[in-house]
Amino acid sequence: MTVAAPVQPRRSVWDSIKVVLLPAVPFLLIIALWASVRAVYDNPISVLPRIADTFRVPFEDPNYWSNVRASMWRLFLGFVVAATTGVFAGLIAGLSKRVAETLNPIVTAMNAISGIAWIPLAIAWLGIGTPMVVFIIWNAAFFLIFGNTMLGVRLTPQILEDSLLTLGGSRRDVIRQVVFPGAMPYIMSGLRSGLGFGWRAVIAAELVGASSGLGQWIFEQQEFARADKIVAGALTIGVIGMLMDRVLLAPLERRTIEKWGLVESTA
Repeated sequence: MTVAAPVQPRRSVWDSIKVVLLPAVPFLLIIALWASVRAVYDNPISVLPRIADTFRVPFEDPNYWSNVRASMWRLFLGFVVAATTGVFAGLIAGLSKRVAETLNPIVTAMNAISGIAWIPLAIAWLGIGTPMVVFIIWNAAFFLIFGNTMLGVRLTPQILEDSLLTLGGSRRDVIRQVVFPGAMPYIMSGLRSGLGFGWRAVIAAELVGASSGLGQWIFEQQEFARADKIVAGALTIGVIGMLMDRVLLAPLERRTIEKWGLVESTA
């Protein structure tokens, strides 16, 4: 007997609107509070800038976009290296229970150490510039990606591997058709977390170890008491981080879990 799948209710237009508008409510409240404080208290612009001044910065400062591009390029380089090495090393380590158990305490310890804690040593090794920043990004993201990948490999059901071997599959087939797909939800979770930590790391590293980038640009503005540019830079960091997570990685992670995880799509 075939059991029909339950029919999912169609989302109304109002539900779709709420999905878009509700996340914007906290930001609108913050802007309203910002405007209220400026209206009630006559603070100097250097302490609390006007909203209009802050949002004009990207259109009036010729150095703004070049610094944004510099930070994004460094993040791309560091994250690609971290993702490639983290996934590959995690897959290899996860295939051996003994290796995984040996490395797990090291991964836990390294994840507990903030990536920016290595900035002084990285400057001594690599000097000030892009190589140092890329190293800090790699350090911040690698162990998250490596640990999640290794965990995903170890949690792949053994019965699936044994079944494929029983059907005549080779060890390579097991890795390609069972282990890697089974670990994908964990890999995507590691990539998502690693990108977030890497973005924070690039800004922190640029504050003291680069001549360009959003971090350095914000740091320079305090010398001129340009609170509008400092706030604009901070908002830019938040917006870029949110867009990378919500627009790029969150949908990709959701599709991965729906395809290789333990949930069904409700679309």
